[in-house]
Amino acid sequence: MALRINDTFPDLKLRTSQGDIPSFHDWMGDSWAILFSHPKDFTPVCTTEFGAVAQLADEWAKRNTKVIGLSVDGVDEHKNWIADIEKFAAVPVPFPIIADDDLAVSKQLDMLPADAYLPDGRTANDSASVRVVFIIAPNKKLQLAMIYPMSVGRNFAEVLRALDALQKTYQVPLATPANWTVGQDVIVGLGLDDAAAKAKYGEFDAVLPYLRTVKMPA
Repeated sequence: MALRINDTFPDLKLRTSQGDIPSFHDWMGDSWAILFSHPKDFTPVCTTEFGAVAQLADEWAKRNTKVIGLSVDGVDEHKNWIADIEKFAAVPVPFPIIADDDLAVSKQLDMLPADAYLPDGRTANDSASVRVVFIIAPNKKLQLAMIYPMSVGRNFAEVLRALDALQKTYQVPLATPANWTVGQDVIVGLGLDDAAAKAKYGEFDAVLPYLRTVKMPA
């Protein structure tokens, strides 16, 4: 099943480094969630990425966001790998890591084809497409997906920026421009005419008839 923006994210049953999660939706509760996936434990780029996410623990908490990793290995491997991640990052890994040694979750999230399998002596290349970041809103709808190749480490500052933009524009007629960061002006949605935009947000700057910017509402 291909996942598209605004699709309901699957209510996954998960085995993780912190125990079983019978319902991904229940685990989320009323929080936002970020699920980021990896093709194999004990790989260099993935170790740096897990470390980067762990170092941002306070930032995720400030944004009412739960993070959960996935890697195509089992629970025991994850627990052993966490020691390496913590050594690299110099912080604890407070979030769960999904075990996907049977590829069930990767297939359910359409990161691998249904006939994919792990050969004997497999390497990370055998599950290379399992490098995705999903951001899910409290209504359990998919808001963003980013897919990365094996050779490019993810920029979690950009994931954090995207999360900020999603939260600021969630279910309101606003959007963010290119390279937007918190504190900068935002764009009034095209669903509001000028009168409605002024009534809702006050004075705005009409850069173009269809490009109207306002201060970020409190």
